[in-house]
Amino acid sequence: MANLKEIKRKIGSVKNTQKTTNAMKLVSSAKLKRTEELAKRSRVYAAKLTELLNEIAQKMQQSNAEGIDNVFFKDVSAPKVVDIVFITADKGLCGGFNSQTIKRTSQLIEKYKAENVNVRLRAVGRKGIDFFKFNNVELSDEVIGLSAAPDFKTAAEFISEISDSYVKGETDKIILIHNGYVNMITQEIREDQVLPVDTSKLELNSVSTSELEVEPDDDDTLLDALVKRYVEYTMYYSLIDSLAAEHSARMQAMDAATKNAKEMVQDLNVKYNKARQEAITTELIEIISGMESMK
Repeated sequence: MANLKEIKRKIGSVKNTQKTTNAMKLVSSAKLKRTEELAKRSRVYAAKLTELLNEIAQKMQQSNAEGIDNVFFKDVSAPKVVDIVFITADKGLCGGFNSQTIKRTSQLIEKYKAENVNVRLRAVGRKGIDFFKFNNVELSDEVIGLSAAPDFKTAAEFISEISDSYVKGETDKIILIHNGYVNMITQEIREDQVLPVDTSKLELNSVSTSELEVEPDDDDTLLDALVKRYVEYTMYYSLIDSLAAEHSARMQAMDAATKNAKEMVQDLNVKYNKARQEAITTELIEIISGMESMK
């Protein structure tokens, strides 16, 4: 009977876990829908911002035979200092979502160290912070809470400090890594060069059809302001994209956990029934044996 009680206790425990994981799945599903909608709206703004930045940069390139003479577009073929900003979640229970970002960040650190490049690591999200601290990796900056609740002002302040370091010449390149949202069942690691501006994403060699006119004296001022907003919004959009991917990964993880719990309950029920049958059979044998001994 002790075995029956133990199995029954396990069944109750697994059923409670199943209820919890199913509830977490439903919560993540609801949050994903809201975040996905926000990401769609943000993507439209980011595309328009990139388009405008492309137009201004194109005008400057056409007016200067040597290319764009601006600190935000300088060549960094041999950087000496690189800032790596990576985004992870503040919470777990989302499958390999955080580990994939951490793995790519670690690979990039090793790559630059092999090239004798000084790497400054800047972390957003408790999971990534805890991992690198546990492995005695120094962090130049860390933020908790921003990945769970993206806020443009906070994101802009965070990345602006790093951008100022770039303008002062204290760092040669800023790279942003996060696990991005593709669809409800897929996430992918995204690695973006924030500064200097990655001209491969711009169409600087295309023929401009824009009627945008900019005075030469205002070129640098306008371009600097645009790049600043471009960098700030890249950071903000990456946070939203990462959050959508986090909810997607957690929804899948909790769905798998719920199904596993259901299968475990079924297996335990089979064991419980077998143990119960064995107990009944043993009792019947004992009764029959007792009756036989009384004859």
